[in-house]
Amino acid sequence: MNEHRKIPKHLLEKFRRRLYSTEHRVGDNNVKILGLDLHRPVFFTTAIAVVGFVLFALLLPQTANLWLNGAKDWVVNGFDWLFVSTANIMVIFCLILIVSPYGSIRIGGIYAKPDFNRRSWLSMLFAAGMGIGLMFWSVAEPLAYASGWAGTPLNIQADTPEAYRAAMGATMYHWGLHPWAIYAVVGLSLALFAYNFRFPLTMRSVFYPLFKEKTWGLPGHIIDILAVLATIFGLATSLGLGAQQAASGLNYLFGWNFAGNSLEIVIIISVTILATFSVARGLDGGVKLLSNINMMVALLLLLFVFFVGNSFGLLGKIAQTTVDYATYILPLSNPVGRSDNEFFHGWTVFYWAWWISWSPFVGMFIARISKGRTVREFITSVMLAPTLVTIVWMTVFGQSGLSQYKNQVGELAGGVSNASLTLFQMLENLPLGAITSLVAVVLVMVFFITSSDSGSLVIDTITAGGKLEASIMQRIFWAVAQGLIAIALLYGGGAEALKTIQSGSVSTGLPFTSILIVMCVSLWLGLRRIYKAREQMLSELEKY
Repeated sequence: MNEHRKIPKHLLEKFRRRLYSTEHRVGDNNVKILGLDLHRPVFFTTAIAVVGFVLFALLLPQTANLWLNGAKDWVVNGFDWLFVSTANIMVIFCLILIVSPYGSIRIGGIYAKPDFNRRSWLSMLFAAGMGIGLMFWSVAEPLAYASGWAGTPLNIQADTPEAYRAAMGATMYHWGLHPWAIYAVVGLSLALFAYNFRFPLTMRSVFYPLFKEKTWGLPGHIIDILAVLATIFGLATSLGLGAQQAASGLNYLFGWNFAGNSLEIVIIISVTILATFSVARGLDGGVKLLSNINMMVALLLLLFVFFVGNSFGLLGKIAQTTVDYATYILPLSNPVGRSDNEFFHGWTVFYWAWWISWSPFVGMFIARISKGRTVREFITSVMLAPTLVTIVWMTVFGQSGLSQYKNQVGELAGGVSNASLTLFQMLENLPLGAITSLVAVVLVMVFFITSSDSGSLVIDTITAGGKLEASIMQRIFWAVAQGLIAIALLYGGGAEALKTIQSGSVSTGLPFTSILIVMCVSLWLGLRRIYKAREQMLSELEKY
């Protein structure tokens, strides 16, 4: 349609009346306490659950570890087929939306304009979605698969030419289209119902076509509480793991080896302070600025490794990684009859459960920044742009690590000894290794500052009943709370406590898997409603 054609106000009003409508308003179930504007059922239930969960992990660490690891193993081993099938469905569903007539629908309405330029938009969604993970695993994961450190894809013999190709193909499978399709479905659903139907920006709003007014009752409370818990514990775990990698890098570079987890705690305190300043400045002054800095520093580090290494060889490897990804994506997507159980359960199914449990956080954040994009532009950008960047990133860093392993260079000659150190061990064997390693430490810290403040904005929105502009104190409260949870876990239980909470986060992926499938149905119904109303309006417009 010609979106620049003037549409009479009465036709626009008729168009809006044809969409879903509700008597519920943002903040209907809210209560104001100490300057905080809180959704009563969601906030207080979540607060009690978080405090209870953390105390359980700290006071009864062995029991918590046993129960939650048992739950994670039960989820990963018993529902492997469901996780892989759901991820496949998300990819197919997104591809269908791209080519469908619904692709022309604009998030926010016919005249909506993007709040951010494309560069800032892509930087923010990429930094929030996978920044820390790419820093942590870009060298370690391909090397782990090629050397057989913890299983090989499809039981391919380790340390063979085929193993090296499968290593890159499997790495891209875990970081490419599938996770971003999951994020795209959640993000598009949230954005559509918030900006087109003018519902609260919370997970529950997505299910209005199915639940109708019950959406604002108990079923919606449960959905939002699960989303907040998954986000809080996922972010707390990432803060802890990111701090461990940064501490490992500082220890590796400068020999900083403080007693216990003191260095990690100092890092988390520093990150929390910076994240608090950032989140207080909001999306424009905080998250957007940090995301743009992230991408610039990451680009400089990428170009450095590319040019000081075998740049012509790496250029060819980028094309080879793309081919490897295309070659192995279908065999690795098979959900049944797998014989590579160590790799399948330990890597793929774990990743899918983790991405799904993170989808409320990343999807909500993407929705916050995506008003004004068409459905086709949204899905294409969210799925393809990060995948293309990841192909380049994983090739440059992963192939550099594999090259050192194959040629028996430095500490990587022995394979993966400590996953948090592999990036620094690879950089040490390049020129200016100490400087680039320090840049990598800074980049890790800035990436998880971005994750922390964007996560605070998401949690704040859900626990405020969908309000987009809650008080600054409310955003600060959540930024500080995340840091305190991570510090408490590290101080009280160390790495084992973080792994326990991570197991709990992964376990939440099971109920969200079912929610994702239902979400696709609800999203399709919402898109159909908008499309039919728009076509009726255009038909009536022809009379003028």
